[in-house]
Amino acid sequence: MTTHRTTGLTGPAPTPTLTVKPIVLPAPQRGQDLNVRVSAPLSGTRLPVVLFAHGFGSDLDGYAPLVDHWAAHGFVVVQATHLDSNRVAIAADDSRWPHLWRYRVQDMKRILDELELLEASVPGLSGRVDHSRIVAAGHSFGGQTAGILVGLRVTDPLTGTAEDLSDSRVVASIQLATAGKGGDELTPFAHERLPWLRDQDFSHITAPGLVVAGDKDDLPLSTRGPDWTSDPYTLSRGNKSLLTVYGGEHSLGGISGYRAAETTDEDPVRVALVQQVTLAYLRHVTGVDHTDWQTARSVLADAHALGRLESK
Repeated sequence: MTTHRTTGLTGPAPTPTLTVKPIVLPAPQRGQDLNVRVSAPLSGTRLPVVLFAHGFGSDLDGYAPLVDHWAAHGFVVVQATHLDSNRVAIAADDSRWPHLWRYRVQDMKRILDELELLEASVPGLSGRVDHSRIVAAGHSFGGQTAGILVGLRVTDPLTGTAEDLSDSRVVASIQLATAGKGGDELTPFAHERLPWLRDQDFSHITAPGLVVAGDKDDLPLSTRGPDWTSDPYTLSRGNKSLLTVYGGEHSLGGISGYRAAETTDEDPVRVALVQQVTLAYLRHVTGVDHTDWQTARSVLADAHALGRLESK
């Protein structure tokens, strides 16, 4: 007999959305202009913003399962194509390579600087965006980007220094399947090819945050195993929550895109769990509504088939 699997969570009804892309922001210092995509609900005012950073190799068209869900439930979602995207295809010997992590943060700050311009580029959106409620979110490499905006310190592989690159305009973060502490835990491949992972300090993150980790996310970047991606929660200060997705691999069931080839653990119910918990958290942390978040914490406290939600 087949058991019907469900998250046991509910949420508000979706509304129609509008997406505009590409909106081009001049960025001469990065070697090419920054292409941005904005997705927003057709109705509503004082709309909070999600600044979303894609994983390594993706682009502004990625992560539709999350972006569509958030936009349909009252959030303006802004995405960019970062320099590590396969669409850009910079060579491994490009002088920008060791700085890819830093260019991503600069991309996000440029978006924040030009938020009014982006708002005006979407028909009917001007005057409906709340610039005081901005959450940074990201998957994998993008999770590091989101973390830096709220205080994660990354030691620059070229200078050996760890600067505070946070931005006070960002009030909270969501980090999905994000790399943990570096050091001796990195594999030789990660140490050589991804030097921005060698030393990460989560202790300076004071903003609220949600970390989402799959308990089967055995990345070839760390020798520690799947719990490595829980470090952004365990090594940071309080006011954080951790959603552990049971059976979740790096794509957490398929959040990187509909029918995305890189998904190794395709599961619509797992995706629904991530959609519902992240939306509940966004609504909670931006003050829209706290009910769904309280329900999620109760339902996922223990003995749930899909995952566990804990807070500190």
